[in-house]
Amino acid sequence: MKKVFVIGAGPAGLMAAEELALAGVQVDVYDAMPSVGRKFLLAGIGGLNITHAEGLEAFTSRYGSRAPQVAKWLEALSPSALREWVHALGIETFVGTSQRVFPAEMKAAPLLRAWLTRLRGQGVRFHARHRWLGWAEDGALRFSNPQGELTVRADATVLALGGASWKKLGSDGAWAAWLQDAGVKMNELQASNCGFDLKAPWSEHLRGQFAGQPLKPVALHFTDSQGNSFRKQGEFVITETGVEGSLIYAASSLIRDEITTSGQATMYLDLLPAFSADKVLAEVSHPRGSKSLSAHLKSRLNLQGLKSALLYEVLSKEQMHDLPLLAKTIKALPLTLGAARPIDEAISSAGGVALEAMNDQLMLEQKPGTFCAGEMLDWEAPTGGYLLTACWASGRVAGRGAVAYLATQ
Repeated sequence: MKKVFVIGAGPAGLMAAEELALAGVQVDVYDAMPSVGRKFLLAGIGGLNITHAEGLEAFTSRYGSRAPQVAKWLEALSPSALREWVHALGIETFVGTSQRVFPAEMKAAPLLRAWLTRLRGQGVRFHARHRWLGWAEDGALRFSNPQGELTVRADATVLALGGASWKKLGSDGAWAAWLQDAGVKMNELQASNCGFDLKAPWSEHLRGQFAGQPLKPVALHFTDSQGNSFRKQGEFVITETGVEGSLIYAASSLIRDEITTSGQATMYLDLLPAFSADKVLAEVSHPRGSKSLSAHLKSRLNLQGLKSALLYEVLSKEQMHDLPLLAKTIKALPLTLGAARPIDEAISSAGGVALEAMNDQLMLEQKPGTFCAGEMLDWEAPTGGYLLTACWASGRVAGRGAVAYLATQ
């Protein structure tokens, strides 16, 4: 019987293991953590977003410049096929109002338990607390475990080591150096779906009164120096040092790359997306009598609290009384960001193994018989089910690729 080692017990690694086991291969899954799927379980704490129910063309476009490559993975496991796969585990799903797809119980643990039961029934063996250390000089795989170090050999290997976010859950990016030493083309690991720090800090008043509070509803507009634009309505959170949250994450790749290129990135917030610019100007200009400006904005536009405080962050007291400028700022309030938050805080990471370093079956050109899958590959996507779907799909591609490779040996 052929033997394959899968290193990394997240969604991508487990999907590769399943494909191999179905082909009659002996599969051993190694993971550095005491139990499998640590980051997967964390992702399910607030409700496990499995995938998204929008059309396949729109779905694929969410992967940006890597959409052509990810589209090939989705041929192996489309969003609809993924839902059928989840149902086969005995887990029902539903589509939320945002078109996001969730398990009926909203949790990751029942799905993972059902999946591990099926994998063990297929003969997959699991080895916890085994941290991969790269390759020995003779090409064997090196691991450290509580008993020491060991080297092992297999007929093929699937690496599914995650990215470089959430180090405490096992994704520390240490593998990047070992692949680079082996001649594999690597792109720098960077934070993705992350928060940002302001170029200049918040005032003490805003930080003390509003840090940790959500800002909603707002529309975010950002155009980088290359002319690439993002505009979307949603919400995010004001932090001690800047901004984070779903709306920020959706634009994070453009913002991050602009900061890398230009040293900063200025985004614009529409504080009242339900009002036209003309409507805002008319309401701001309405006679206010003896009312204070703050009371006037509250009564005419329901503009108060955090939104009002943000206006005072970017406009002086004199500018606040320049009504055309005030109305313009309400519809396009500038915030200049200076740095992404550290990668270990990010939901996911970009960069990693260059897709050009692999064939269509995700086998490394420099390491025949070694396949890669999941977040360690150089692609990124916004939250909303896109990350998990592509991890699962790439795991299936890599698993099938390893099966095809074994058939040639």
